[in-house]
Amino acid sequence: MEASHVAALQAKHEGLEQRLREEMARPAPDSTMVQSLKKQKLKIKEQMAHIYI
Repeated sequence: MEASHVAALQAKHEGLEQRLREEMARPAPDSTMVQSLKKQKLKIKEQMAHIYI
């Protein structure tokens, strides 16, 4: 159970990372979108950290 949950969180984190890279590659990145993606990534990273504690 725990391993699959971590795998799901890692997949979400990687998906957000990909979206962030795509947004940053645009000629005029949407700063609101970039900020939102970074916050979402941080929340997932914090969730993963709590699992390992």
